[in-house]
Amino acid sequence: MNRINKNVILALLTLTSSAFLLFQLYYYKHYLSAKNGAGLSKSKGSRIGFDSIQWRAVKKFIMLTSSQNVPVFLIDPLILELINKNLEQVKNTSHGSTSECNFFCVPRDFTAFALQYHLWKNEEGWFRIAENMGFQCLKIESKDPRLDGIDSLSGTEIPLHYICKLATHAIHVVVFHERSGNYLWHGHLRLKGNIDKKFVPFRKLQFGRYPGAFDRPELQQITVDGLEVLIPKDPMHFLEEIPHSRFIECRYKEARAFFQQYLDDSTVEAVAFRKSAKELLQLAAKTLKKLGVRFWLSSGTCLGWYRQCSIIPYSKDVDLGIFIQDYRSNIISAFQDAGLPLKHKFGKVEDSLELSFQGKDDVKLDIFFFYEETDHMWNGGTQAKTGKKFKYLFPRFTLCWTEFVDMKVHVPCETIEYIEANYGKTWQIPVKTWDWKRSPPNVQPNGVWPISEWDEVIQLY
Repeated sequence: MNRINKNVILALLTLTSSAFLLFQLYYYKHYLSAKNGAGLSKSKGSRIGFDSIQWRAVKKFIMLTSSQNVPVFLIDPLILELINKNLEQVKNTSHGSTSECNFFCVPRDFTAFALQYHLWKNEEGWFRIAENMGFQCLKIESKDPRLDGIDSLSGTEIPLHYICKLATHAIHVVVFHERSGNYLWHGHLRLKGNIDKKFVPFRKLQFGRYPGAFDRPELQQITVDGLEVLIPKDPMHFLEEIPHSRFIECRYKEARAFFQQYLDDSTVEAVAFRKSAKELLQLAAKTLKKLGVRFWLSSGTCLGWYRQCSIIPYSKDVDLGIFIQDYRSNIISAFQDAGLPLKHKFGKVEDSLELSFQGKDDVKLDIFFFYEETDHMWNGGTQAKTGKKFKYLFPRFTLCWTEFVDMKVHVPCETIEYIEANYGKTWQIPVKTWDWKRSPPNVQPNGVWPISEWDEVIQLY
């Protein structure tokens, strides 16, 4: 029997030992660790994502606002959208029961909250407490536009935005102020010269590029990633408001200059007309809101807002615009149910539709429907006696919010282009004699309605 080579035996033993060691490592990783829950990321002391910079910053901010009774609610679009998609699941989550960070741990530079300033009672000392908790805070202030019509108070400043940074994450607090139309408004975030432009990446902010207006939201408290926060009760409605929230202030300075040159009409008749027109506009807005129909101030009503922040007393009517795609078949009956009988109807839904309703004290409500073309928009007009059609051309425009006669209403964002299209470059000069068929610079003939269609397109009451 040949002697076994010692080197071969040693090699076989080494190979066997290595294979056994590898088997032990494999068995521990794939069986024992899963069975005993040995993964560090799932242990109670280190839940997934809960040590992230974002979550810790939000947690500290919520602790701060809760302890100081600061009335804030979450408005961050990214997080609200995630919450809305999982709303029922989030509502059923109890405090501290979650094991994963699904919302506040999403990587980003900012988390946005809204502060209801009119409910805040103890602003003093808040910055000091925030800084003691490790935050670096920045306060953005500006003139209060609600006082802009009063010369002696127009310099009063109010807080518009707070930005509090913890490590590399920032909390953006958008300050919401009450306005007289029962809505909430926030201001433009303008950086003054003494502010460090590198404090945070300001260009990534989702609020503050322009002033904004929102419906007053009803709030609900929920638990998100183990933290109790307030959010709008209808998150989807708030999210839908954000891209259409841009707000334009009335031009009070220019209005004062206008009335210095052209004295305001304060006769009994003018005061009575403004009162009736305001009531008519408020009733029309209420009716259209119930229908879910967007509208904006048009023609003379828009001119009065832009030029003099008021209703033009000699206009004798209220003018509104509506996109034809927002037309509802029950719009006439809705106004009649509101106590506004139809005075006349011109045109058809597919061409030049115009409605007029009779308000109190002989004040009319005229509604012009606008049609979109590739490079412009237009509304139509019809002469009842002849059936002649007219078309009024406007550059394409979008809608912004403003405040007018104590209401939040829409106006064209591109206001000056809209006004000049309708009234020309001399719109600043009052004109009391106006021929709707000839005076507007944007009017042009648009044919004649066939006699066979008159009963359909010309209805007088």
